[in-house]
Amino acid sequence: MGIPRQPREKSRGVRRDYTRAPQISKAYCLGLLHDATERKTTFRIAQKNQSYLDFIKSQLEILGAKSWIYKEGKDRNVWILEFSKKFLNNTQIITVQDKIDYLCGYFDAEGGIAKSSQVRFYLYYCQKNFDELVQLKKYLDELNISSGVIHNPSKSRDPNFWRFYIAAKSYARFATIIGSKHPDKSEILRMKI
Repeated sequence: MGIPRQPREKSRGVRRDYTRAPQISKAYCLGLLHDATERKTTFRIAQKNQSYLDFIKSQLEILGAKSWIYKEGKDRNVWILEFSKKFLNNTQIITVQDKIDYLCGYFDAEGGIAKSSQVRFYLYYCQKNFDELVQLKKYLDELNISSGVIHNPSKSRDPNFWRFYIAAKSYARFATIIGSKHPDKSEILRMKI
C-alpha cells in the first residue's frame, strides 16, 4: 500500500487528502458583511438567490463555521443565512489575496453590474460609508484596476449614498482578478468580458 498520488489537476480545488478546498475565505466573508445585518451573536445575510446562500453555507462549513438558512416570511422570496460572529473574530485584510477576496465579497454584497443588454455595460461599488469606498479604491489601485471618482448619484434621494465605477479599460482585469462568486453576477461577467 502506497501513499495516494496527488491529483493531476490542482486547479480544481482538491487537497492532497482529496477534500474540497474552500472557494471563499474569511476576507471574502468580511466583504460580504457589508450587505448583512448584525444581531447580538450572529451575522445575517439576506438574498433572493437561495442557491448562492447554499454555496456560502457549504463554504463556511469547509472553513469550519456552522451556519443555517431559513426563509424570511411566508410570502417573501427572501432567504437568510446566519452564522456566528466569533467565526470572523480578529480577521484582518493584510495580504494581496486578502484584498482580492475582500473586494470580491464586497462586490457580491454591494457591487452593481449592468444586467440589461439595452444599456452600456458597467461595474460599480456603492455604499453609504464614504471612507470604505476610499479604502476599496486604494485596494483596486494596488491591483492596477482603474476606477472613477466617488460620487453621490442623487443628493435629493439620499445625500449619504456613494458610488464609483470601474473604468471600462479595467473590466477584463477586474473580471480576471476580482470576479464574483454570486451566480447572477459571475454569469454576466463571463458573458460580457
